[in-house]
Amino acid sequence: MAYAALLSLTQTLEQILHSHDQSRILHEEKQITSLYEKLSFLLSFLEDSTHKYSETITSLEGRIRDATYKAEDIIESSMSERIREATYEAEDIIESNMSKPACHGVISTWFGEKNSPPAFLQCKRSMDNLEQKYEGLQKVIEELDSISKDVEKMNDIEDLQPSMPDGSSKSSSSYNSTMVEFDDDLMQITELPSQLESISVVEMEGIEDVVEMDRNDLEDLQQRNSLSATSSKFASTNKSTMVGFDDDFHQIKERLVGQSSMLKIISIVGMGGIGKTTLARNVYNDSYIVHHFDIRAWTTLSQKYNVQELLTSLLNSMTDVGHKLYQMKIEELKETLNKKLQCNRYLIVMDDVWETNAWEEVRRVFPDKNNGSRIILTTRLSNVAVYADSSSPVHRMNFLSLEQSLKLLNKEVFGEECCPSELEGIRTTIAKQCKGLPLALVVIGGLLNKSEKTRAYWEYVAKNVKSAVTGNYDDFVEILSLSYNHLPHHLRTCFLYMGVFPEDYVIHVSYLIRLWVAEGFLKLIIPKSLEEVAKEYLEDLIDRNLIMVQDRSYSGELKTCSIHDLIRDLIVRKAQEEKFLHVMNQKVEIFPGIIKNQRRLSIHREIRFDVGDMYDSTVRSLLHLADGLLSINICFPLLRVLDARNITFSMFPIEIVQLVNLRYIALIYTGKRKIPASISKLCNLQTLIVFRRLRFGKDRILYLPSEILKMPQLRHLLVEAGFLPCPSDSGNGNLQTLTGVIDFRCTKEALGRIPNLKTLGISYRYGSRTKWSIYCLENLVNLHQLETLKCRFVPKSWIRQLVLPAVDLAFPPNLKKLTLSGCRISWKNMSTCGSLPNLEVLKLKYFDFEDSVWKTNEGEFRKLKFLHIGCYNLEFWEVEGTHFPSFQCLSLGYCPRLKCIPSEIGEIPTLQLIALFGCEKSVVTSAYSIQEEQQDLGNDGLQVHNHKDFYKIGNSFRKMYMSNELDPANKLPILSEEDLPSKLTFKQGYVCSSQRYNVSSLQQIIQG
Repeated sequence: MAYAALLSLTQTLEQILHSHDQSRILHEEKQITSLYEKLSFLLSFLEDSTHKYSETITSLEGRIRDATYKAEDIIESSMSERIREATYEAEDIIESNMSKPACHGVISTWFGEKNSPPAFLQCKRSMDNLEQKYEGLQKVIEELDSISKDVEKMNDIEDLQPSMPDGSSKSSSSYNSTMVEFDDDLMQITELPSQLESISVVEMEGIEDVVEMDRNDLEDLQQRNSLSATSSKFASTNKSTMVGFDDDFHQIKERLVGQSSMLKIISIVGMGGIGKTTLARNVYNDSYIVHHFDIRAWTTLSQKYNVQELLTSLLNSMTDVGHKLYQMKIEELKETLNKKLQCNRYLIVMDDVWETNAWEEVRRVFPDKNNGSRIILTTRLSNVAVYADSSSPVHRMNFLSLEQSLKLLNKEVFGEECCPSELEGIRTTIAKQCKGLPLALVVIGGLLNKSEKTRAYWEYVAKNVKSAVTGNYDDFVEILSLSYNHLPHHLRTCFLYMGVFPEDYVIHVSYLIRLWVAEGFLKLIIPKSLEEVAKEYLEDLIDRNLIMVQDRSYSGELKTCSIHDLIRDLIVRKAQEEKFLHVMNQKVEIFPGIIKNQRRLSIHREIRFDVGDMYDSTVRSLLHLADGLLSINICFPLLRVLDARNITFSMFPIEIVQLVNLRYIALIYTGKRKIPASISKLCNLQTLIVFRRLRFGKDRILYLPSEILKMPQLRHLLVEAGFLPCPSDSGNGNLQTLTGVIDFRCTKEALGRIPNLKTLGISYRYGSRTKWSIYCLENLVNLHQLETLKCRFVPKSWIRQLVLPAVDLAFPPNLKKLTLSGCRISWKNMSTCGSLPNLEVLKLKYFDFEDSVWKTNEGEFRKLKFLHIGCYNLEFWEVEGTHFPSFQCLSLGYCPRLKCIPSEIGEIPTLQLIALFGCEKSVVTSAYSIQEEQQDLGNDGLQVHNHKDFYKIGNSFRKMYMSNELDPANKLPILSEEDLPSKLTFKQGYVCSSQRYNVSSLQQIIQG
């Protein structure tokens, strides 16, 4: 898409223009400067929020995208050739490996039987002729110049466009037609026939003969737009189907008639199609609500609202002035409406609000006379709800449960009758695929209601639910597309990228952010890092109810997220229309011509490519997320992102070092233990993730070259059991993540060369004669930017039990998360840990204290929210209720000598959960005693989870606690066999029930 292409290329040009290398890509630096100026102008144009989504803008974006892609291909291919020529000694390395078996995977061997380089590596090939590239780029600049002139003309027209009193343009006003809108959750009818433009909303009874539509749709239309209970019979006589919203209904109703006499604003928030308007309408039409309020009014705003029409529609149901309202100015309308509401208890529903400006325009119109008046807002945007009233809790709509989904589907298909027994199983399958979205259930229910109720047909529908929903109800696509159209360009890019993930995929946020950064989707906002900008983008998409949160840490940090299947389906369609992303999920043979001109490929099924000459491919990203292996004998010379996590290479694919545009690499290989030093030639690489399948022995160690830290753009280095020599001459100020490193010597010189680390994961092997002083662990205090530290100590031999080593640690001052495993530290170190001002998460695993009694002190662990203790020698823990003032969760596992949990723990007011894993009976008894004591004091919020078997529950126990997925009889999670792999994370060797689950460390570390 246009914005992503522009942003990516402008960043590349900035790098060129600011490069110290005097050898430019093209003859004329003026050409690069001219191109940069034109791209910057068009980028600013797209970033201008005043340009709304329209066919004209869409057409311009297509032209901008195609021209920018052409320029990007020319420039990056030239850059690649220049870098290859400058470092052509890599050919010797490749030839030395030619006698070894070829790597089967994404990268080809690049050499045929004659041992000659391929065509695209030959320096004098005609395609790389400098003059041709110069002329090609000049043509692109001329095209961009033409586009820029069209943009300027469009801007001039917009400047001349007459404005309405509220600031909107006349072209967007609906003064010449009557605007009638269904709920965004049902459908939209944007315009009635012209002969109806003089008919007021309250006079719509009996127009069935004029408007050709289903009677039920018409009655719903009339009901949605009737603004007063006293003026229109349709507002109070017709209720829409409401299944699964009983609790929501009662909660909203209680807030409407609550004892508070102050004006209250109640915001109902959720994604499109989740039933916000249905809920609001049923409350609005409830007989008690009708009786309780003197005046009720309903108005739908949608994205294209007009203040004058909004005010007129509200007044039209409250006054007899009729057509005179249309002659009044905005201020007169506001004054009239305010007077009308002054002496009445009123209920106003503002449905489908998209802008904070919409509320700001009218909020002063609604008087607060302490008479219990209420306003309901429905919106997809959390920021709109918070802006309207930050002191009032937002009512968030949740997806329906399977039981509720079945009930709604049955009602839509069979009414009050029962589903035939032969269709019950298929009905359940269909309901599951709707994923709890009421709109989808209603649409598919309507389809099944009008069709033959045979098993064969229902089985067909069950296999094609998404296409059945979107194909039989165009407005469904439009309803969900509204959210996309409302996104600013920088969020559209990131949102469409979510299509790379398969259905039901749990997306680890750290993984997603690294991909966004590598793709060049983010614009640096100083002083924030790109990763911080990405987190803000993600939170924004969540606030817009387009992305669902799966899990957060106790510090509130996002850990995993997902997208609804139907939203994902629309994303994939839109991404392919925009030439942004191509998803391969069919088990078919793909020929080079199909993928040659794609920009991003995401592979979800086992696919075999036809061998072909792909030297001129435009593919920039290749993500292989299929379960099976992949066999490809092609290469993509302009590749930026290579995620080959599910492909096992027999050796490290040395050909990768020739792909100089690479920014992201994730792969596995089983052969040689050493990553070649030539990896440092990848001067653009930002993320490197490398693992090996070998699990035991010395061969498991991965040796990293010292040159790896010289890579100027490297930000994240994740390996498994990797040995990294101490950097001696130069370092990397960009490196933020370093995990999986073993026996790293933390000398001042070494740490000084990686000063901006935020995440560090290190392991140390030890024996009976290990001298810890050589590792200089006390120097960790010098990593002032470090926020997450995982430090693990592992014996070299498991044959005989070794005493846990006593290590002297000094903790960096800004740590937020600390994990220590397999060691023993002094009380001095423990006190230092407790004094860390920002520490929120502390995990002590296979751990020993200096002695058997732990006494916490006042003033320590001020921000600690999560504490896990797995300590062999701990017997007594002395604590007071004023300690740990921010504490939320205590997790205990393998503490065989601990007698009990101190009762004072229960006095901590913020404590929510005590989780026990394989603890002694006395510890379990003390935990339940604390819970019972708190319940007697009126605190029902504290929960105790006792897991009798010693296995590790991953990120899901907080989720189970919040969703009440617990059996109160035995305090164990209620999980079916099919739920186990997704809800529990098992380390190799742990067994649950009758099955053994092994989770690849690659998947855990890449994604988490």
